[in-house]
Amino acid sequence: MTVALPSARAWLPGLAGIVVAGAAGYAFSRLRTPIPWMLGPLTTVAVLRVLGLPIDAPPGARQFGQWVIGTSLGLYFTPQVVRDVAGWWPLLVAGALFALAGGYGGGLVLARLAGIDRTTAVFASVPGGASEMAVLGERYGARVDRVAAAQSLRIMIVVIVVPFAYALLGAHGDDRYVPGVTGVDGTGLALLLAATFAGGAAAQWLRVPNAFILGALAVAIPLTAADVHLSAMPAPLSNAGQCFLGCMLGARFHPDFVRGAPRFIAAVAATVL
Repeated sequence: MTVALPSARAWLPGLAGIVVAGAAGYAFSRLRTPIPWMLGPLTTVAVLRVLGLPIDAPPGARQFGQWVIGTSLGLYFTPQVVRDVAGWWPLLVAGALFALAGGYGGGLVLARLAGIDRTTAVFASVPGGASEMAVLGERYGARVDRVAAAQSLRIMIVVIVVPFAYALLGAHGDDRYVPGVTGVDGTGLALLLAATFAGGAAAQWLRVPNAFILGALAVAIPLTAADVHLSAMPAPLSNAGQCFLGCMLGARFHPDFVRGAPRFIAAVAATVL
């Protein structure tokens, strides 16, 4: 039995997508926009996809981006952060319940504004990953294409609006929370990445949603909380993770996205805002 490998032509859209994403990330970084390596690829790839250009995200872009970002975030969970989070658990639970309630409420509003069934509207509105919510929605009879489109549009709006709002308001923290280690060590970085990749692979095998970001966090957080500091995350690698994720999110948009359901898109944008 032979296994057919993808032809070189099949890889071209993904290669073109990540090249465009990288150029957009660099351009946005030069313009000093918020989160340039995520925002640049997302918006640029989305616009080019809607215009009909044959570009896509490369295979594994989502897993790679989540793995790198999950590892990077885990390095911030120093003992001080863990103590603070433990003291704030009532607020965190309240925030999670508020997000779910807002999602369900927004879903009911979306159903009325867009003229769609409530099941599709709720799964399109509750915060979650586009693919995960689409899978869950399909299980309960929602329209998968609408759910995936709404979730992708929601993420795009949030990623664009929130960072710019903070930048325009001049809002920022007091920089108390920094990674547990600031120096990059080659051997330590290799060990850290291997450990967090194993965590992501295990989470995916267990069918955990957003497996590579949660699996990486599940490994990196305990290490950092225990003051085991193998290495910092190099800025180019962190930027690459954001770039791949932005490219993947932008690739969810299709040429018929705007033309196909203008009322639905307008209703999603209104409820998200």
